[in-house]
Amino acid sequence: MSIATAKTALHVGPDVTMGEILHAYPTAKIALFIRYHIGGCTSCGYQLTDTLAEVHQNYNIKDPLEAVLAAVRHSASVEERVHISQQELASALQRGLDLRLLDTRSTSEWQAGHLVGALPVTVELTFNALDSWPKVTPIVFYSNEGRRSLDKAAYFQAYGFANARSLDGGLHAWQDTFESPLIVALP
Repeated sequence: MSIATAKTALHVGPDVTMGEILHAYPTAKIALFIRYHIGGCTSCGYQLTDTLAEVHQNYNIKDPLEAVLAAVRHSASVEERVHISQQELASALQRGLDLRLLDTRSTSEWQAGHLVGALPVTVELTFNALDSWPKVTPIVFYSNEGRRSLDKAAYFQAYGFANARSLDGGLHAWQDTFESPLIVALP
């Protein structure tokens, strides 16, 4: 069943499980985390067998359940705003836009090569940024394919960083699109 078919076939209501919701609306995970800080980390994680009504109650969501249902239904547009295309980032870098370029990959991946000017995301950097960077700071996260960076950008958006974005396709797509001099390999 395609996502489009699943969306029309699933009546999203209070008794639908989170697993069913995420199957029909994969973008709901990001949208619910950004808006309600649920489902994005261990302390706010729900079970896929929990119903939406249980999640609403267990996480003390102040919005009425209908607002949460609307967030699920409109989650694709929320996630869309978290992404930045390869071309948009290249243009911003060429214009010298003052943005923070953050690599969400592992230390070994970082050491194998990273974008010029990028910083590796560490626990210390994350807490420093959340505590002291202005909430309007433009931030672009990237990973190999864009999944880890999407999660990190959503995390930052949940904490008020409206300009946190995730690079579409990640570093793999960047290497396929642009010249390699923008990637630095450490000795």
